Amino acid sequence: MNGHAPKEAFLGQGGHQDQEGVSLATAPLTSNGRHTSPFRVLIVEDHETFRRFTCSMLGEIAELQIVGEAADGLEAVHKAEELRPDLIVLDIGLPQLNGMEAARRIRKLSPNSKILMMSQESSADVVQTALREGAKGYVVKMDAGSELLRAVNAVIRGEPFTGVRFSAHDFAAFAQGPE
Repeated sequence: MNGHAPKEAFLGQGGHQDQEGVSLATAPLTSNGRHTSPFRVLIVEDHETFRRFTCSMLGEIAELQIVGEAADGLEAVHKAEELRPDLIVLDIGLPQLNGMEAARRIRKLSPNSKILMMSQESSADVVQTALREGAKGYVVKMDAGSELLRAVNAVIRGEPFTGVRFSAHDFAAFAQGPE
């Protein structure tokens, strides 16, 4: 199963459900309880192989629609403004404009887009900074196989996500984003 959660983790009676059966009821529902449209996702990653992995993993979920990809921070800002995605999966170590600065700019241009940072950085200080800059979640790339779908699920529901490796840290004060 490629080491990641099954796509059925998003499915269920109420439309979107995670592995614990929590409904993702953030999108408009039709009379039959299904969402009227998929959650629109922009993937920003400079390493093509990892971008392909992320697109493949998220592209298997019927409730998610990959609407764009970017390989650097400036392209991410432009695509976020143009596409206004529901969710942006954003790397930190990007050429031309790093992910932290891209997040700052994206928040101004597409304020309704939720940002999920995904980086090789595994420092609690980096996570804290990412959350302070407006990210709603953080996934370490090494943990993406087991945590990416859970992170996307949480962030779409409006819940912060920092993964198992940061469970000893309290990021609640930073998860509110900038003031």
